[in-house]
Amino acid sequence: MPTQFAILGSGSGGNSAYLETDKTSILIDAGFTCSQLKARLESLGRSPENIDAILITHEHGDHIRGLQVLSSKYNIPIFANRLTIEAIEKQTNRKLDFVRFQTGSSFEIGDIVVENFSIPHDAQDPVGFNLRTPHSVIGILTDLGHITSAITQKLRDSQVVLLEANYDKTMLELDRNRPWSVKQRIMSRHGHLSNNAAAEFARNLVAQRLQHIFLGHLSRDCNTPVLAHKCMTSALLQETCALPHVHSTFQDQSSDWLIL
Repeated sequence: MPTQFAILGSGSGGNSAYLETDKTSILIDAGFTCSQLKARLESLGRSPENIDAILITHEHGDHIRGLQVLSSKYNIPIFANRLTIEAIEKQTNRKLDFVRFQTGSSFEIGDIVVENFSIPHDAQDPVGFNLRTPHSVIGILTDLGHITSAITQKLRDSQVVLLEANYDKTMLELDRNRPWSVKQRIMSRHGHLSNNAAAEFARNLVAQRLQHIFLGHLSRDCNTPVLAHKCMTSALLQETCALPHVHSTFQDQSSDWLIL
């Protein structure tokens, strides 16, 4: 059975992805309600009962909204680092079924090797993931203010990357609903990636093994799938090597399966 990957939804209001191999099924973040996650999994022909683990990038609500109910109802262990666990338990006021990992370590869940690494974002100890399956390497990189050389090194052999493209700089600057202090936080080095920053990072990866880019975590008000896709493809067309396929993701629907 090949590796299969899908985005259950991604954006300002919720984020979650699903990965399965012949032996293992994992959820990366649980930023929708349990009922929404269940419905989106079922739309792909899957069920929460078959999930072996939930990986958590950080404690913000759009990444853990359904975590408490999903984990408790279906007895799914949650993998997170110490500071993220403490932050989630403080928010939920409950002890959940956590498996603690150390930031920067690697561990195995079934036949998936999970590598995690620090990312710059305004959370307690946010991480990205590199997920090594028998058939592919998938990078998860959302919610970060800038790209470091260490991050680029970690994802150098990823064939698939879920990459944040949160905002269009002009739309954010002109947005009347956000005070300047919020705009500064979003554009800061511990905020979020713009379309241009995501595109520049992707250009640094295309000479490696990159085959697919999923544009994730798009702002509802300060970005559009068309703008993010156009910015990414325009940047990649400047490269002379074979270009990866660019996929848009959406807040209100799952992506199609990517079979690897």
